[in-house]
Formats: sequence, structure tokens, C-alpha cells
Amino acid sequence: MNNPFQTRSANRRKPFWFSNPLRLLPLALLAAMTLGAAAEDDGPYPRISEEAFKARLPFFDYDKTLPLDGRIVREDERKSDQSLQQKFVFRSAQGFLVPGYLEVPKSAKKPYPVMLLLHGWSGSKDDWYHEGNYISGGEVRKALLGAGYAILCLDAPTHGERSNEIDYMHVNAFDDPKAPARRNYFTYAEIAIQTVKDYRRALDFLESRGEADMSRIGLLGYSMGGMDSFYLLSVEPRIKMAVACVPPLLSIGHGPAAPVDYSWGIRNTPFLMLMGRKDDLGNAAKVEASYHKYIEGPNTKLIWYDEGHKLSPAYVPDALAWIARHL
Repeated sequence: MNNPFQTRSANRRKPFWFSNPLRLLPLALLAAMTLGAAAEDDGPYPRISEEAFKARLPFFDYDKTLPLDGRIVREDERKSDQSLQQKFVFRSAQGFLVPGYLEVPKSAKKPYPVMLLLHGWSGSKDDWYHEGNYISGGEVRKALLGAGYAILCLDAPTHGERSNEIDYMHVNAFDDPKAPARRNYFTYAEIAIQTVKDYRRALDFLESRGEADMSRIGLLGYSMGGMDSFYLLSVEPRIKMAVACVPPLLSIGHGPAAPVDYSWGIRNTPFLMLMGRKDDLGNAAKVEASYHKYIEGPNTKLIWYDEGHKLSPAYVPDALAWIARHL
């Protein structure tokens, strides 16, 4: 079968797309990471200085005076989940409309705790509404609702309903001769930075409603969403704990968005990493060394599974136990 994700770009940017079925990181990045990991020892990945880390944080700033234009566009009673789901939109710092879901269990009392759910590369907010998929998204969402947590999830820039930002092309563009020549409208770093701003704006929207307990905001992200947890914890004090599922840490290919560089920002925040020892998107020994050197502390934990980048649903109870303990 020909690789459907081979790309070309009229503006000559290097393509970022990755191969099926991994779905969650670009192919070029995967190749670079694999080669780089093989060429190095089992020590930790390199990390920038704390001074350089602090110099990057203004990338994630946004103008809080910009109108949110937030509104509820749909409301559904989900009888099977004993919850109320609201679809909302608000204006991003870049001017795009950002769609998202806020779902609250009927058993929850105001103000209720909220978990932010961040999907992976090429996914969407709807990944959290399907059981048995790549990220066991439905299992995660139902477990959280059953435990009394509200959930909030967005489409990342260029993903899901936001494909209009890249002329309705899929982020895993293939070389169709009938398709427009231009590809890679945004670099990974640009998408990551916009995602952080979007979730910060989403928290502003949530805070404006007065229904959530803003002292009990947590985060769970898978793959790209796990990478985003590093950036968000570095700049957003309203997030009190995080679960990062299979986040690639290696710097190669990420530019100013290498998660290992933002491990400076975790500090004392409760932080759980769920990793697969057979994950081709990293080197398990180097991940372990990086965790012990940069992340390990009294409020952190690393759990390994004998699996790849796709974790089985067994990760869900481990994540839920951590959330229940720290949120």
C-alpha cells in the first residue's frame, strides 16, 4: 500500500505528517526521533536552561481584554451518561472560533470540579465520545463523569471542526494531484502555542459562568495532548494537576515546543506520566532517565505499560485514581 501521507509544500516547509495507524504524531518527526534515540546513550534527553525556558513563556501570552464572544450553541441531555452536554464556541486570541464540549454529570453539585481533555494529533474533541478507539476516549470520559467530574474538551487548531483553518484539508494531507499545492499551513509549534492560548481562553469562559470550582481544574492529555500538558502547566496556574499519556519528550523536530524543555514548569504540580515501553515515538530508557532527572518529585509518578503508543484501556483506572487523589 502506498503511503497516503507523503506531502509536498509550495512554501517548501518540511512536512510534519505521520503514518497510519499511529495517527498521533508526524511521520517526519517519528523518523527523526527514532534515528536520534538510536544514536544516543541511555541518559536523559537534553534540556534548555531555566533562563531559556523563562524566555519562551511569553510565546503563550494572550490579550485578556479581547472579547471572548462565548456562547452555548447546543444543549443535550445524555440519558445514558446521566449528564448534560453543552456545545459552546468562543473567539480565540487569533480570531478563530473555537468549538468545544462541556459535559456535567447530573450528580455534580455547583461549583463542580472540571477535567480538561486534550486529544492527540489528527484527532478531535469527539475522540472522547467513542469507546474502544485509539485513546480509549469514551472510557476516560465515562469514568470521569461517573466519579463526579465535569469534562471540557476543545478541537485543537486545524483539527476536527476547525479544518476550515487549513481549507478543510485533513492534517494528514496526502499527495493527491487534484489537491491544492499548499500544505502545512501551521508548524507544530504554532499549533501547540495556539492550543495553550485556546485552553486558557476556555478557562476564562468557564470562570465567567460561575458554575465550576476554579480551584479544582485538572488536565488529561493523550500524545499531542500530553505534550500540551507540559506547556499549560508552565503558564497556567489554574490547572492544579495533570495526567500526560504517552507524551513524546524528545526535542528533535519540535523546535521551541519540545516538551522536555517545559519540564521546568511542572515544579510541585501533581503530575502523572503514563508511558508504553514499546512506544516507537521515544526511547524508554531515555524517557525514564529524563523523568528521574527533570520531573521526579513528591507529587509526580511514572507508570510503565508493556505496550506501544496505543495504551490499552487499563490506563484509565490508573489515571482516575491519580485524579481522585489530587483533585
